[in-house]
Amino acid sequence: MAFYEPLGDGRFRSTSATAGPWSAASQHAGPVAALLGRAFERHDAVPGLRVARVTIEILNPVPVDEVAVAVRVVRPGRRVQLLEGTLSHAGRTIVRASAWRVAEAPVGLGPIVNAPAPPPLPPTTPPLELWPGTHADGYMSVMEWRHTHGSFATPGPAAAWVRATIPLVPGEDDSPLVRTLVAADSGSGLAGEIDYSHHLAINTDLTVALHRDPAGEWIFMDGRMQATPGGSALADTELADPSGPIGRALQTLLVH
Repeated sequence: MAFYEPLGDGRFRSTSATAGPWSAASQHAGPVAALLGRAFERHDAVPGLRVARVTIEILNPVPVDEVAVAVRVVRPGRRVQLLEGTLSHAGRTIVRASAWRVAEAPVGLGPIVNAPAPPPLPPTTPPLELWPGTHADGYMSVMEWRHTHGSFATPGPAAAWVRATIPLVPGEDDSPLVRTLVAADSGSGLAGEIDYSHHLAINTDLTVALHRDPAGEWIFMDGRMQATPGGSALADTELADPSGPIGRALQTLLVH
């Protein structure tokens, strides 16, 4: 199994593995972001440039159905490029995205790290605990979660090592960017301090900024949430691999 089956000409058939925790009919934004990230990496790739930031804007729920992806360069350059992408369903654009491709920093710069090292990867994967009413047979079931503190079932900040157990597209090795984007949209779930029996919190967007590409298949995510009555909510997730920090994910949340 994979998240998507390619149909050619930028079209993909979404499998049941893309279904998110709210409904079997709607996709989790993790695979959606990864599919767009894959397209950004492959579009007129330039040696020495890397995708440093991806933002997706979720205009409507993405159905578990056939979708189409398109990408274009809107700001060409030798050192900095801005790309735009869309994901559409039945001819209607339902996700817009953008990405910055930037030149790799000089090797002589030396590393600058201002975030703590992640905790060790737990040796085993316990049974997954989810909040009541979760659709657990799609995305949540094909991701492997090893919490270092907290859980999905308990409101409050949480952190976990996570990896996908299936590829984005059959027969392909997921790139470091794809592996990160598949997981990163789960930050708001990890960070969830909202009582889902009384409120619903859905992100309208996802921004992932990476100062380096992750190594290995496991991504560490440490999520925090801020919410204000009369305002809105924000999920802020630190991202790391076994060697240390790699970047951050931000999500704007609609709470009702």
